[in-house]
Amino acid sequence: MTTPLIARTTADLRQTVATWRRAGERVALVPTMGALHPGHISLVDLGRASAGRVVTSIFVNPTQFAPNEDFSKYPRTFDADVERLGKAGCDLVFAPSPDVMYGHGFATTISLEGPARAGLEDAFRPTHFAGVATVVAKLLIQCGPDIAIFGEKDFQQLAVIARMARDLDMPVEILGAPTLREADGLAMSSRNVYLSAAERAAAPALHRVLQDCAARIARGETFESVLAQGRAEIEKAGFKLDYLELRDAASLAAPGSDPKAALRLLAAARMGATRLIDNVHARQAQES
Repeated sequence: MTTPLIARTTADLRQTVATWRRAGERVALVPTMGALHPGHISLVDLGRASAGRVVTSIFVNPTQFAPNEDFSKYPRTFDADVERLGKAGCDLVFAPSPDVMYGHGFATTISLEGPARAGLEDAFRPTHFAGVATVVAKLLIQCGPDIAIFGEKDFQQLAVIARMARDLDMPVEILGAPTLREADGLAMSSRNVYLSAAERAAAPALHRVLQDCAARIARGETFESVLAQGRAEIEKAGFKLDYLELRDAASLAAPGSDPKAALRLLAAARMGATRLIDNVHARQAQES
């Protein structure tokens, strides 16, 4: 185990990255809000496989929380996070304060269309992606990595960030990492700690329904019937459903006419007071 360097300011971060650059090393960035679990560590592992140096940011970003979401209650486990990252071989932890990220008079945000206006997360958290895109843009500018890695569990977020990086000609490769799951299929998430024992036992139903829907689509059943039954099954499992939708995996628009296009099933639902999201790959039946 190595103890990663900790940078609290943009100047310190850039100084260290510049040293690595002069040595000809590639740099990977893994942005997080802390409360790390094995899913986050899998992103660090991918970073180590893809670059010589890995920076992990830990910043609970206030601008992506809606007024009805309690920013103050988001879990903060900084010391444990740094220990986990050291064991994973992370080289540097960037842990800025809100004042460093959003100085006095800060007045700039990223304006988004495309996958940020897909009627999924944005329909329920309308200010969320502007906050995400702004802080990620800042992190990419501050660190200047060769690659930045995001989990596919937040699939719409990944699409928004990839689109932003392309549209703004950011010299960084955006990589999506597969969702890491518990043994029963529940997607790993910092929010899972809020589930009661009974809720935790019921929660894997969300992923099971998504898998079943994907299998039925592959067998050639109509999208409408699959989604209608899937929504009913999610609610029967004890969830309050926000959405279950089938979208083009590249654009997050409604599926087009190309039977070979990759599709994505995306869902968000509440189990008690905890909101869970998940998604799986889907593909239409191919004509023989």
